[in-house]
Amino acid sequence: MSRLFSNPSAVVWALVDALAEDPFYQAITVDFSGDETNRREILARYFDYSLGEGLQFGRRVLLREPAAAAIWLLPVAPEQQAALDAAKAHYLGTRLGTRGNANYHRILQFMLPRAAALVGESAWYLSIAGVAPAAQGQGAGARLLAPTLAEADGAGASCYLETFSPRSRRFYERLGFQCRATHLEPVTGSEYAIMLRTPADQIVPTGAR
Repeated sequence: MSRLFSNPSAVVWALVDALAEDPFYQAITVDFSGDETNRREILARYFDYSLGEGLQFGRRVLLREPAAAAIWLLPVAPEQQAALDAAKAHYLGTRLGTRGNANYHRILQFMLPRAAALVGESAWYLSIAGVAPAAQGQGAGARLLAPTLAEADGAGASCYLETFSPRSRRFYERLGFQCRATHLEPVTGSEYAIMLRTPADQIVPTGAR
């Protein structure tokens, strides 16, 4: 799997800057909460791994100016998904601390069945998206997502995501995503939304964060 971390690119750190305070990422890096530099390094490794996943098993979309990245995961056969999950669990087990690793699995155990109850197996999953904070609100988010949304429309595929951020929820609504459910996630103690976009949903690609 391709790795960027040997020479971290600007997009890795843009994701760190954009998402470091997200409840999910705080929960999985809790072992490093007393050392912000180290915590950011762990997040950079996490995002680097995720960029490799998008490149091989979905879509990895990068903007260089401003720095931004979107990671999509597309459906794979169940046996391949199990292998991918096992490989990621092993990798994270060597990077996250004991509490963070436990939090990661507990959060997924809560979120995965709730998404599966609402989303079809053929849906494309927007796993991670982030724009460098200084460039947010200038249209980069919409530009980042537009190519894959158009590709999904052409394939007749629905798309979904999960977000803890009310601001992000409003942004995704402008791109045609609709909130289908909200849940209070017990590990983070935070509410998140499951959002779904079908090819028939209206797209208004303006006013991005």
